[in-house]
Amino acid sequence: MPIKALKVKKKAPIRKKPAADAAAKKTVVKKKATSRKKIAKTIVTTIIKGIQEKKGENIISIDLRKIQDAVCDYFIVCDAPSTTQVKAIADNVMRLTEEEMGEKPWHHEGTQRAEWVLLDYVDTVVHIFLTPQRKFYQLEELWSDGVIEEHNA
Repeated sequence: MPIKALKVKKKAPIRKKPAADAAAKKTVVKKKATSRKKIAKTIVTTIIKGIQEKKGENIISIDLRKIQDAVCDYFIVCDAPSTTQVKAIADNVMRLTEEEMGEKPWHHEGTQRAEWVLLDYVDTVVHIFLTPQRKFYQLEELWSDGVIEEHNA
């Protein structure tokens, strides 16, 4: 039985990427980071607008970006005197962020009892408290290393 000769294909030589391609790739990464920051700031503005529309009280944002092991970029904290108002604020924030930005919370909890509602937008977390619960938990004291900004109308 004759042995057949195998044809071996030569591999194409490995081309190194030109410096221009590497520079373009770095530019794309920088643009993505910049646009992510803009989106985070825009969602913060939209959330605060939603809280103010439903008369949320003592509204603050805490910028956590310079804290090394922070769980997100921003906390937004507010309170309301009744559970009905806490639920209305949470519903309005979710509605407004979806309508204006196409963003839904990744996770939300506390809407049943409406004493402390948490809306997690990954880089921004919203805490809507019933007034006594906010005084008890004092979240802004826990994250006081961040830059705190008041947003009362």
